[in-house]
Amino acid sequence: MNIVKEKILVIGACGQIGVELTTELRRLFGSNNVIASDLRDEHELLKGTGPYVSCDVMNKEMLHVLIIRHNITQVYLLAAILSATGEKNPGLAWHINMQSLLNVLEIAKEEKLTKIYWPSSIAVFGPTSPREHTPQHTIIEPTTVYGISKYAGERWCEYYFTHYGVDVRSLRYPGLISYKSAPGGGTTDYAIEIYIQALRDKDYQCFLSEETYLPMMYMPDAIRATIELMEAPKEKITVRSSYNLSAMSFSPKEIGQSIAKHIPEFHLTYKPDFRQQIANSWPMSIDDSTAQADWNWKPHFDLDMMTEDMLHNLKA
Repeated sequence: MNIVKEKILVIGACGQIGVELTTELRRLFGSNNVIASDLRDEHELLKGTGPYVSCDVMNKEMLHVLIIRHNITQVYLLAAILSATGEKNPGLAWHINMQSLLNVLEIAKEEKLTKIYWPSSIAVFGPTSPREHTPQHTIIEPTTVYGISKYAGERWCEYYFTHYGVDVRSLRYPGLISYKSAPGGGTTDYAIEIYIQALRDKDYQCFLSEETYLPMMYMPDAIRATIELMEAPKEKITVRSSYNLSAMSFSPKEIGQSIAKHIPEFHLTYKPDFRQQIANSWPMSIDDSTAQADWNWKPHFDLDMMTEDMLHNLKA
């Protein structure tokens, strides 16, 4: 990978994706060239690895000064209120998810930043979208405020590229699974909690039903996909809303069976809550052939490989 010298700002660096993405960006671009920022205290895994600033992405003036002062050329905007949390306060979720993106896009236009990364989600799809192998271009009618904000964000990304030439790139993440950071209030969080509880208590009560299939991805694949997309030549990027991204699809029952290969006494029960309705509106599997064709996307991890790695690292 040819890495050009960039000065990168990661907003939301202490979140589930942010911690691991910041770490990898620092490895590739150099510690001092990647500035981590968040509203909360610096994450333990980031301490001592590079510069950290407290920043409120909702304060456009403060953000603008930060970008100029540090000669920022690229921004990764990861700050968001996720699906399950968003349903508890829809107005706040819409305001934060939307205004944060508009602030960054406006500054990128004014300062002619080289690239912007902003994540979308499979939450943009709704019950009217095809549920199996959901295509890149299809009916999109989200039913959660998170999905609505992400779909609106996709349209803004394409708008700023088309009208102002802002090189903004995006991925529709599936459910993401990581051992390094805590779940962030998403509907797919069960797939992180289940590993922690399996090791600690040998027991887990899942908030989704046993046959709920959802698209999932192990965090190392998600981080690699993000950087591969950002490093792809501009002429290769044909999707300026957000790329479908896929690795695997499984149900709670299947992840339980995968864990039981390592922890035979593991006991899994089910008590679906309000998150079941959210999950039922999302795809069961995703067609990411456009990402494969445009920038050669290919996942590394399947379910059993992920389970082995998750349990090994959580034990450590």
